[in-house]
Amino acid sequence: MRGILLLLLVITTAFSVSAQERTFTHADTLRGSITPAREWWDVQNYDLHVALNAQDSTLGGYNIITYFINKPDSIMQIDLQLPMEVDSVMQDKQKLAYERDGDAVMVRTLAQQPKGSTKKVTIFFHGRPKTAVNPPWDGGIIWRKDKDGRPWIATACQGTGASVWWPNKDTQSDEPNDMTIAVTVPNFLVDVSNGRLKKKVSNKDGTDTYIWYVSNPINNYDVALNIGNYKEIKDTYNGEGGKLDLSYWVLDYNVDTATIHFEEVKKMLQCFEFWFGKYPFYQDSYKLIEAPHLGMEHQSGVAYGNGFGWGYKGRDLSGSGWGLKWDFIIVHESGHEWFGNNITSKDIADMWIHEAFTNYSETLYTECEFGRKAAFEYITGVRQNIRNDEPIIAPYGVNAEGSGDMYYKGGNMVHTIRQIVNNDNVFRDVLRGMNQAFWHQTVTTKDILDYLNFRTQMNFTKVFEQYLMHTTIPTLEYHFNGNELQFRWVTDVENFNMPVKVTLNDRGYQFIYPGKHWQSTQFTMTNKKDFKVDPNFYIHVKQI
Repeated sequence: MRGILLLLLVITTAFSVSAQERTFTHADTLRGSITPAREWWDVQNYDLHVALNAQDSTLGGYNIITYFINKPDSIMQIDLQLPMEVDSVMQDKQKLAYERDGDAVMVRTLAQQPKGSTKKVTIFFHGRPKTAVNPPWDGGIIWRKDKDGRPWIATACQGTGASVWWPNKDTQSDEPNDMTIAVTVPNFLVDVSNGRLKKKVSNKDGTDTYIWYVSNPINNYDVALNIGNYKEIKDTYNGEGGKLDLSYWVLDYNVDTATIHFEEVKKMLQCFEFWFGKYPFYQDSYKLIEAPHLGMEHQSGVAYGNGFGWGYKGRDLSGSGWGLKWDFIIVHESGHEWFGNNITSKDIADMWIHEAFTNYSETLYTECEFGRKAAFEYITGVRQNIRNDEPIIAPYGVNAEGSGDMYYKGGNMVHTIRQIVNNDNVFRDVLRGMNQAFWHQTVTTKDILDYLNFRTQMNFTKVFEQYLMHTTIPTLEYHFNGNELQFRWVTDVENFNMPVKVTLNDRGYQFIYPGKHWQSTQFTMTNKKDFKVDPNFYIHVKQI
């Protein structure tokens, strides 16, 4: 989700600093890499307990981390960003020593942990977490009031990191197998988090504790609080995995509006299950939760803030008209349930895996609802938002994101690959197969590329390199020599060899296979002005 707003702003390129030119710090390495203090243990479960105080914007609680020991060690990195504070760390009823290293806490266990065993550690914490100024792009806690002046609180921390408000192993590469989220709020408010509500406990101090259970792996930034005067709308959807429970949690005065507007959810689910396969979290249900910000892909509890309207806050990001015929936040954020939540990048540098495929889910939904022509007009229309300012893949191991072009340029790369595959049955099998092969897993760009090459029996290595690692796009140069069309690629990538469709005769588009050097083929159309390159390929075309 994050990054879309940036694509809508007018940015002076003179002030743009590429990720490759940035100076990275020790703190960046602690957040972004698998440090020795992270490597030796794998998270199995989080049992998170939080109580909020809306009066002073503070929270506190504890997190019990169950972990598996890969190899003996005694220094354990737990992440909790300042100004949040650790009160104590306990293991086997004994306090553990720890020291701060910026936003990381280095915990010393009583002895080296034995390989192959499972242990627990409990971190008690409190503080006033960073307030999100411009959520969801600026991460932290959102402390708002609804239109009746009542507290309305939420979290949105992608990029900033889940450790902005709770202690955890803050890397996308290590997800718990399951998780409990227990949230205590004043009894006139409701908390809605991920997974299913297992229990509501009424406490003697005028508070209620909502206990949610997530039965599937979940990435840290998806773990969410949504606190307000919520009412639940229940529904079901009969999908590929059987009966899927649907819940829409909205502020009490929006129930009637939401009941009608959220009918789009079933059409979206039907479309995405066709293209991507079974919704990945049947056990945890599907929820839309009204939020005091635009939206986020919080797993099994998608945050929704689009005002029950069409488009993106009433705008069509493609300029084609088709983007005003559906609710952008319902479609885009739900698409992340497959790409981002089911399939998660190990390193945030590979966030294009989340955003490029999810951006393309918008095109596929347009196709499901309005046909192929409408869909292709939508995806080519969003090219107006591409900046080609920085590489899409950022440096690894330093918690760096690449260019916001991971959305629209990434989506157009996927669309270009679809044209090269030239068989929608195969293309659909790739998308569905990807969600099966990497079911509830974390992946790298190489994993996605290797899978794509294997399933298509084609080689997209150069395509990935050009579109993801460089700021330019391929230029097809051509000219006519009598009845011959001569052509070649001009690219950053050596020996770039992507096929492309053009008109050579009256039989419509057909493939040519340019390379670095000039090649030629017969051109039999009467008028050379009738020569066209298929506009569904995201390339530059230059006649010389």
